[in-house]
Amino acid sequence: DRVGIIGEICTLLAGMEVNIVDISQTVMHGLFTMTMLVDTGCSSNTFDEIGDALKQHESKTGLSVRIQREDIFHAMHRI
Repeated sequence: DRVGIIGEICTLLAGMEVNIVDISQTVMHGLFTMTMLVDTGCSSNTFDEIGDALKQHESKTGLSVRIQREDIFHAMHRI
């Protein structure tokens, strides 16, 4: 957890015209955890390009960033 994590990710996504629909965050056992629901419909970037940009940010900052399609997310979290 540190200052600016949310701002960095939001700025990166905004630069690729990705709309943040919902966001939640918490600190679990000292680890900052954030979940975002985003809309990529207006972005000229593909899902893979967005993922690559997040991976580059991950390697520069030491964060662990994951991206997942909504249908897969729902399938994994269905009871």
